[in-house]
Amino acid sequence: MVSLTAIVPATNDPPTLTICTDAIQLAEDGPEQLIVVRDADRSGPAAARNAGARDASGDVLVFVDADIEVHPDAFSRIRHAFSADPDLVALFGSYDDSPEAQGLVSVFRNLLHHHVHQSAAGPATTFWAGIGAVRRTEFEGVGGFDQVRFAVPSVEDIELGMRLTATGARIVLDPAVQGKHLKRWTLGQMVRTDLFRRGIPWVELLLESRNRSSALNLGWRQRLSTLAVLVGFGGIAARRARVATASVGALVILNHSFYALIARRRGGREAVVGVGLHSLHYLTAAASVPAAVLRHGLRRIGKR
Repeated sequence: MVSLTAIVPATNDPPTLTICTDAIQLAEDGPEQLIVVRDADRSGPAAARNAGARDASGDVLVFVDADIEVHPDAFSRIRHAFSADPDLVALFGSYDDSPEAQGLVSVFRNLLHHHVHQSAAGPATTFWAGIGAVRRTEFEGVGGFDQVRFAVPSVEDIELGMRLTATGARIVLDPAVQGKHLKRWTLGQMVRTDLFRRGIPWVELLLESRNRSSALNLGWRQRLSTLAVLVGFGGIAARRARVATASVGALVILNHSFYALIARRRGGREAVVGVGLHSLHYLTAAASVPAAVLRHGLRRIGKR
């Protein structure tokens, strides 16, 4: 059986850290080693994870964010997966459908992440470091997380997954490996994260690699949903009620399983609110494209 090292980046000393580490230590068939990186000099999670990896002794590095309470069976599932499949290089899981924070935005955000990952089980071309495991030798082979480019929380895990995939590494999304997200979201945080920490950097990665990925948030359903939202807002601006109504209908049809999940967990009223928040999410994603193209172009000009 492979040995595991759990690595928790906690440079901002989050109040959820004790809950996170207690869950790891009490987990079934837990890791042989737990490393919590609290050194303030490791300002970003990429640097903190790299620092933890350098001190790791396990065959597999299991990264767990400090605001996640892993399920009791998470490590046993990870250990079994890597022991049973020598060709497996990396694996990541999902938030569960019972987030700790109960505000509208927090529930929406966490259930959206849960639904996206639950709907994409199997081979993956990306990576998620919230609950993500990778063989130490392969992690070291590609140089770990890019802590220079990603000095703040961003898409450093996605970028790592892209580099691993480029080497031919096999990555799997196992939605049964779950944890409870303890973070409380505000609307402003959601928009800023979607635009500056996720959307723009992710589009830049795609432009640099010329990757036409359909993984996770880049699937055809998400692209059609973005188009529906843009058409809907265009209909509102042009005062064309039928166009706007048809766009909302298309969005609901495309994402009916997600809205049904919100309705089951929180009721019909919050499902309706979820449609509005989802529209904002897609609108922010759309806004990130021209912003990323402009920034990418300016960087290329600056390098000449």
